[in-house]
Amino acid sequence: MNNCSERLYNGIVKENPTFVLMLGMCPTLAVTTSAVNGLGMGLSTTVVLLFSNMIISALRKIIPDRVRIPAYIVIVASLVTVVQLLLQAYVPSLYSALGIYIPLIVVNCIILGRAESYASKNGPLVSTFDGIGMGLGFTLALTCIGLVREILGSGAIFGNVVIPEDYHIAIFVLAPGAFFVLAVLTALQNKFKAPSATNGSVPKSRLACGGNCMECTGSSCMSNHEVLETRKRQAEEKALAAKKEAVAKKEAELKAATSKKEN
Repeated sequence: MNNCSERLYNGIVKENPTFVLMLGMCPTLAVTTSAVNGLGMGLSTTVVLLFSNMIISALRKIIPDRVRIPAYIVIVASLVTVVQLLLQAYVPSLYSALGIYIPLIVVNCIILGRAESYASKNGPLVSTFDGIGMGLGFTLALTCIGLVREILGSGAIFGNVVIPEDYHIAIFVLAPGAFFVLAVLTALQNKFKAPSATNGSVPKSRLACGGNCMECTGSSCMSNHEVLETRKRQAEEKALAAKKEAVAKKEAELKAATSKKEN
C-alpha cells in the first residue's frame, strides 16, 4: 500500500504533469478560462487515465510489442468516447465549453506517456493509483490556472462574481492570459526551488539523444532504438552466461560427489 500512496504523491506533487513535467499544454492553455472548465477537463482526463492504466496493465502480457501503441490508442479512444457521451448527456454546458478538447484527450501525451512508461511495465493496482495520481495532479493544475484567470479576467470564483466589472482584466480570459498565468506560476516554482522542468530538477533522460525533445530533429530515433536493443541483448547474454555458469557449477558438484562416493 505504501507503493500506491507513493504513486499518488508522485502524480500530484513530485511529477505533476503540468507544473513539473510540462505535459498536456494544449488543454492546459486552451480550456482554463474558468475554474469549472479546468476542473471538468481535469476530472475527464483523470477518468480516462485511471481506466486506461488499469486495462493496459491487465493486458500488458497479451498485447504484442509491435502493435502496442495502436492498441493503447484504441483503448484510450474507446474510453474517451464513453466520457464524451456521458458529458454530452448529463453536463451539456461543460460539454459545449470544452468542445473539441474532449476528443483530443485521446492523443494527450500524459495518457499515452503513462501507458507506455508505467502501465505496460507494472501491475494493475499500482498502475491504477498511478493514473489517479497523475489525473489529480493534472486536475489540480488546471483548476489553479483556471481559478487565477477567472478571478483576474472575469472577477468571479467558480461563476460567482466577487469583483466589479470595472476592475476586470479581460486579457486573462483570452489566449495570452493563459501564457501569463503559466509563466508566473513557473517563475514562482523556480523562485522557491520547487520541482519543475524549467529549473533542472527533473532527472535526465537515459535515451541516446538525451531526451531533449525541443531540439529533436528525428535523427536520434534510430540510435535510441539501437541503444535499447543493445542493452536488451547484453542483459539477455548476461542472464544466459549466469545460467550456464550455474549449471556447470552444479554438474561439477554432482560429479565430485559421485567420484567421492565411488572411492
